Amino acid sequence: MTKEEFLRHNLEKYGISPDYPFDNDFETAVLRHPNNKKWYALVMNVPKSKFGINSDKVVCVVNMKLPIELFGSFGPNDGVYPAYHMNKLHWISVLIEEAEKETIEFLTNVSYEATQKKTKK
Repeated sequence: MTKEEFLRHNLEKYGISPDYPFDNDFETAVLRHPNNKKWYALVMNVPKSKFGINSDKVVCVVNMKLPIELFGSFGPNDGVYPAYHMNKLHWISVLIEEAEKETIEFLTNVSYEATQKKTKK
């Protein structure tokens, strides 16, 4: 999957387009809920070396929220790593060019649901 395919998937499934909240940075994209403005995905370019990989190649990464009960279900073989530049207890980084499309779509849905506004019972 490419960055463009990932963003298109989010537009088609959730009706959400990215915004670019960082001054002079038009590469780093944020996907957020329209009702509560919470992020469910952060798309950015990061050197592979930040994930303990012996490479300076810059790759597209998507940070997503993952409920604690799902941690350990995914790992480097899935293209999933502890989050770069975010709380590693709640967020993961997915190297979108290495992860399977189904894994990315599943994790995006999980993150979308985990950050959605909760309704009172």
